[in-house]
Amino acid sequence: MKIILLQDEKKLGKKGDIIEASEGYARNYILPKKIGVEATSKNMNDLKLQKANEERKDQEQLEAAQDLAKVLAEKQVVVKIKAGEGGKAFGSVSTKEIAAAFKEQHNIEIDKKKIVLQDALKNFGSYEVAIKLHPKVTAKTTVKVTEA
Repeated sequence: MKIILLQDEKKLGKKGDIIEASEGYARNYILPKKIGVEATSKNMNDLKLQKANEERKDQEQLEAAQDLAKVLAEKQVVVKIKAGEGGKAFGSVSTKEIAAAFKEQHNIEIDKKKIVLQDALKNFGSYEVAIKLHPKVTAKTTVKVTEA
């Protein structure tokens, strides 16, 4: 019996896969637990429409991420931190502070988890910071650390 999986199942496959299962296993386990549905022509057509819709959404998200990456490449954000003895930076700049500065200065909301810092920003100056907007899109922007 052919089954279309509705969710990821370790031993069977991933969501949307069409698998071959024995009649008893399908009727007594897969169908009652709503892990999958029988692969009728209607269900197959629904699966095709669903996949097409997901691909369209993925493409829209990719395009939006690419547009945002272009905007972020042109922007620079200034983060002010306290200076300790001798003009040395006191503490470091976190991703949370960078995200807050983007929101405040450019009204662009960026998730702090998407900001990638190679090393902690502990000195004054300009740094290039990567922002992972999409699995295929990484934007580079400039963060300028100044004395408060």
